[in-house]
Amino acid sequence: MSERQGVGRAYDLVVVGGGPAGVAGALTAAQAGLRVALLDSGARLGGQYFRHLPASFHASREGALHHGLDRFVRQSATLERLADLRLGHQVWAVTREEELLAVHAVMTTGGPHGHPVELPVVFRARALLIATGAHDRPLPFPGWDLPGVLTAGGAQALLKGNLVAAGRRVVVAGTGPFLLPVATGLARSGTRVVEVLEANGGLGLARHPWLALSKAGEAAGYAATLARHRVPYRARHAVVAAHGERELTHVTVARLDRDWRVRATRTVECDTLAVGYGFVPQIDLATQLGCDTGHDLDGSPIVTVDASQRTTVPGVYAAGEPTGVGGAVLSELEGRIAGLAIAAELGAASLTEPGALPSAEPGAAPSGEPPAVPGLLLRRRTRLRAFARALQQAYPVQDGWQSWLADDTLVCRCEEVTLGAIREAQRLGATDARSIKLLARPGMGWCQGRMCGHAVACLAGQAPQPPRRPLAQPITLGALERISDDKPH
Repeated sequence: MSERQGVGRAYDLVVVGGGPAGVAGALTAAQAGLRVALLDSGARLGGQYFRHLPASFHASREGALHHGLDRFVRQSATLERLADLRLGHQVWAVTREEELLAVHAVMTTGGPHGHPVELPVVFRARALLIATGAHDRPLPFPGWDLPGVLTAGGAQALLKGNLVAAGRRVVVAGTGPFLLPVATGLARSGTRVVEVLEANGGLGLARHPWLALSKAGEAAGYAATLARHRVPYRARHAVVAAHGERELTHVTVARLDRDWRVRATRTVECDTLAVGYGFVPQIDLATQLGCDTGHDLDGSPIVTVDASQRTTVPGVYAAGEPTGVGGAVLSELEGRIAGLAIAAELGAASLTEPGALPSAEPGAAPSGEPPAVPGLLLRRRTRLRAFARALQQAYPVQDGWQSWLADDTLVCRCEEVTLGAIREAQRLGATDARSIKLLARPGMGWCQGRMCGHAVACLAGQAPQPPRRPLAQPITLGALERISDDKPH
């Protein structure tokens, strides 16, 4: 069976990602008259931020769970009329085919005897917008692999997507403002939130008062909810170990200094720990295509873009978290700017040569003001990016977390690689994350380093490097076998 074509002829634009950035970019470009396809692995648009309840819930006030959901639903309905939405499509690679970009995905369909079958499909377009979001960044600590320990994003996804509280007695820990909506959401659901532990100081954005002022109302709302449910919020505290024989029963809470080194400890009983230390941008597709990358303030690899959200590869744009984690509002704005710029540039290209792509200097992101993008949007993006940078400065991940680990602490859960094994690899001559991986196997399991890659890089004393995976997402051998060999992949 040969690889199936997504369409009979190329699209003007393919967008990968159905969150705020992807929907905004696709809708803006479609409203400008471009032929647009949006691909997302989920069953409904929204990404990680706008999670929907199952249709079987027959929810009448779903917007009560998500700030801004009603507006997003209206945007999605408009997009459905103007563009080709391909939900349930997981993109695993992007390649160049002459003047076009080929987006390779798999879709799941019913097979013989009711067994699901993954079918390969390819979509070709003149331009590509990467809006693939980010995922939770966990840090290892003793016991983090126990049942009952999950990421803060996972706890919120259970609540938003299924109205399931992660546990009965929950400790929320980590760093950053994301802990607040997770804790307040659990508290409102009836869960006993034992405490919220912020590893950094409690002043947050005190050094940026004008930026903090814009979020004062939202912060006050979280504080009021925590107070109403009698949930203590403790700065410079963290969970440094989780305990239990078969499941989580209690945690060790430490009082920390400014560098996150332990000063005193106590024990807290709980059945669930939701822990979050920020997010990792998903940039696999961009690095597949050779887009230039840089590092965000927290060391995370991000895609380099210009004022138009254009990468250093002709025809490829990025918006939202892949260009730096900044939240849903910034993501939507960047998607809109990208959609306007793509529409303007593809419109100009069509006047010269059919199939032509916007040009870019090799190895450098183009500079200059993007055409057809109002200055108001650019100034607002500047303000939102400044706020995102201020948050990263206020809530950094300090190296002191490494002192929480013991030799038998798992660092790579997939391959069961301990800190001791990593240290042994270093004694044998491993000097960076890659050589540690070759000697001790962290990052060679199912997640391919998505969960442990940041920690291994930090333990190696280097900034995390951009991913270099030929497959951006897992794909079955059966789906690969169904791809024909008569065209490049």
